[in-house]
Amino acid sequence: MNSNPKLYEINTRVWIKQFGEDIKLSEIPIEYFKNLVQKGFDYIWLMGVWKIPEENIKYALSTDLVKVYKKCFPDWKKEDIIGSPYAIDSYQLNQTLGTFDDLIKLKEKLNSINLKLILDFIPNHFGADSSVAKTFPHLFLRGDEQLLKDDPASYFRTNTKDKIILAHGRDPFFPAWSDTAQINYFSKQARIFMFEQLIQLTKYCDGVRCDMAMLPMNNVFQNTWPGPINKFNLKKPKIEFWHDAIKQVKKVKPTFTLIAEVYWDLEAELQDLGFDFTYCKHYLDMFINNDLFGIINNLKSDFNYLKKLVLFLENHDEDRAVTALGINKSIAATVSFLTMPGMKLIYDGQLDGEKIKCPIQLGKTSGEKGLKSIKDFYAKILPIVNDEIYKRGKFYVIQPSIFNEKDESNKNILAWYWQYNNEIKITIVNYSQKHSSCKIKIPCNAFPQKIVLKDLLSKANLKITSKKLTDEGFVVQLKGYQSRIVEIKF
Repeated sequence: MNSNPKLYEINTRVWIKQFGEDIKLSEIPIEYFKNLVQKGFDYIWLMGVWKIPEENIKYALSTDLVKVYKKCFPDWKKEDIIGSPYAIDSYQLNQTLGTFDDLIKLKEKLNSINLKLILDFIPNHFGADSSVAKTFPHLFLRGDEQLLKDDPASYFRTNTKDKIILAHGRDPFFPAWSDTAQINYFSKQARIFMFEQLIQLTKYCDGVRCDMAMLPMNNVFQNTWPGPINKFNLKKPKIEFWHDAIKQVKKVKPTFTLIAEVYWDLEAELQDLGFDFTYCKHYLDMFINNDLFGIINNLKSDFNYLKKLVLFLENHDEDRAVTALGINKSIAATVSFLTMPGMKLIYDGQLDGEKIKCPIQLGKTSGEKGLKSIKDFYAKILPIVNDEIYKRGKFYVIQPSIFNEKDESNKNILAWYWQYNNEIKITIVNYSQKHSSCKIKIPCNAFPQKIVLKDLLSKANLKITSKKLTDEGFVVQLKGYQSRIVEIKF
C-alpha cells in the first residue's frame, strides 16, 4: 500500500458554486481535478453530498451557531443556511448536485485520471426528521417518557403520527446532536440495514470516510446509552458491527477504501477491525502544543500501524492551520506531517493559506484570498513530497545529537528519513522559536567515499565524506521553525 497517499477534502455544496449556478457534479471541468493530480493527490473527498431534511435549517439556527455565523460573516442571512451535512435524510444525492447518473459520471471522470472518489458514510445516526427515521423507527434507539423527562437534551418526540420518543445521536463526552436520531446498534435489524446502506455506496464511489466510526463499537455504544439499554433489556452483540460490515464490503468490492474518523486511542482497534485508514488527531494536538517527545514517540510505533493513520493540520471540524499555529509554525508542521508515514488530509483552502473556518451549515465561503507565503510554500514542497521515495521507501527516526556540550537545543529538532534504492531524503525541523543546532548521523554501508547533501528547500549543497556522515554527522543550524529536506543520492 502507498505509504503516503494524499486526500483532498471539499465542502461540496459550497465549493460547487464557483463553477456556476445550478451546475451538476458531472459538469465540473476535468481540469480542476487534473490540477489536484499534478499536486500529488490520490483521493478526493466530496464531503456533504447526501440529501438532508428540510427541517435541518431550524436546527442550524441555534444560539451557539448564530454566534459563529456572525463572527465569520457579519452580513449572513437566513437564506445562507443549508443545514448540517451530517444529519442526512437518506443516502440519496442532494438534488442541488444532480442525480446518481451525475455522480457515476463524475467518478468515471476522476478514475480516468487516477483520482479516487471518497464520500461520507455516517453510521451513528440519520437526521431527526429524516425519511429513514419516519419510515423505519424500529431501527433507532427508543426512549420513554421518563428518559425524556430526565434528559430532554438526549431524547425527542418525533413529528410522526404516533409521536414516539427516540434518542438523538451523541458523542458521550458532549451534548447530543439535536438534529439527529440515534441508530440502535444493539438491534440486528438496524445492523443489517446499515450493512445494506454501506454496500449500496460501493456503486458510486471508491471509498468512504466513516463519521465518528468508534460510536457503533459495542463497548462505546454500551457506555454511551446505559439508560435505554438496561430499561429495554437490549443485548450486546458478540461481534463488532465493523467486523461484519467491512468483511461484507470487501467481498463486494475488495479495493473499496474505508477511512475511520476515530478518537480516544481506538485507532489500532479499528485498524484491526478492517479499516484501511484511521484518523490520528494526536499529531495535530502535539503540533499545537509543541510536544516533540510525543511526536517522536508516536513515530517509533510499528510502521504497519503508522502507514494507516490519517494525518491532518486542519479539516472541516478544526481551525485553519495558520490560525491555530501561526504562519511560521504551520509551515514547520507542514514540512513535518507531509514527510511522515500515513495518509495526508488537506482541506480545501489550506493550500492557499485561508484563515477563516467556515461553518458547514452555511452555504457560503468567506471569499478570502489567503496568504501568498503559504501558497508559495505549498507550491515548493508538494513536488518534493510527491517523490516515489515517500510512497515506497523505508522510514527511520533520527535522534539529533548535540552540536556542542553547552548547547542542548538539539532537543528542539525533529528528524527522520526515508530510504528507497540509492536515495535518502532527510526531514529536519526546528520545532521551536529558538535558534537551534544539532548533528545528524545517517548509518549506511553503501555510501560512496564522497557525498553531496542537497537541501531541497533552500537549494544549498554540502559536500561531506561518508565516514564523517556515518560517524560524526553533519551540522545543522536552524532559525526558529526553520526546516530542511536533505537529499542524498548514491
